Amino acid sequence: MWSIYKKEIASFLSSLIGYVVIGVFLLILGLFMWVFPDYSILDYHFATLDQLFEIAPIIFLFLIPAITMRSFAEEIQTGTIELLATRPLKEWEIVGGKFLAAWTLVAIAILPTLFYYLTVYTLGSPAGNIDDGATIGSYIGLLLLGGVFVSVGIFSSSLTANQIVSFIVSMFLCFFVYWAFFYLSKLPIFLGKTDSIIQMLGIEYHYQSISRGIIDTRDIVYFFSVMAAFLLGTQTSLQRKRT
Repeated sequence: MWSIYKKEIASFLSSLIGYVVIGVFLLILGLFMWVFPDYSILDYHFATLDQLFEIAPIIFLFLIPAITMRSFAEEIQTGTIELLATRPLKEWEIVGGKFLAAWTLVAIAILPTLFYYLTVYTLGSPAGNIDDGATIGSYIGLLLLGGVFVSVGIFSSSLTANQIVSFIVSMFLCFFVYWAFFYLSKLPIFLGKTDSIIQMLGIEYHYQSISRGIIDTRDIVYFFSVMAAFLLGTQTSLQRKRT
C-alpha cells in the first residue's frame, strides 16, 4: 500500500495538478475571506473563521473530484490497471494507497489556511478573541469532509475509463451525500415527523455538529463509516473488472 501511496504523492507533486489544486483552493478562499464584501472578515465586527468553513465544502465539491478523477479512470483507460493486478498487492492496498495519497493532498491544501487563523487571532480585539474550540472542531470536520469526498471520488473513478464522466459522477455524489438529505428533510411528508432523522443521514448535519466545537464520537464514526462504505464499493468495482 505504501508503494502505491508514495507513487501517487510523487505523481501529484511532480506535475501541475497538485499545485494548481492547492493554489486555486487558497485563491478562492482568499477572495471570499478578504475581498468579497458579503464574506470579508474585514467587514465583520467580530473575529471568526465561519466564512472559511462555509465556503470550503462548496470549493471541495469541484476540486476534490478534479483530484480523484484520474485515480482509476486513467489506469483503466491506459491499461495499466492490469499491471497493478499482477503486483503482489490486494485490492484494498491499491485502493487504500490511492485514497491516502489524495487525502494527504487535501490536507496539504488546508494547512496554509492556518495563516488565516493566525491573522484573525492577531486582529481580534483583544488579540486572541476567537473561539478556539469551534475553530479546532471546524478544521477536524473539514479534514473529515475532505476524506469523504476523496472516497467518493475514488469510487467514481473506478466505475469508468472516462475521466470527465468520473468527475461529473463524483461531483453529483458529493453533492448528494452532503446536501441532498437536508433538502429532502424539508419535504412536507417529513416535516415534523422524521425530518431530523433524514438530516442525520447526510454529511452536512455531522459537519455542522463538529463545527460547534463539540467532538462527538457519533460524528467521527459516521464520517469514517461513509469513507469505508465508498472504499469498499471501490474495491468491489475493481474485483469485478478483474473477473
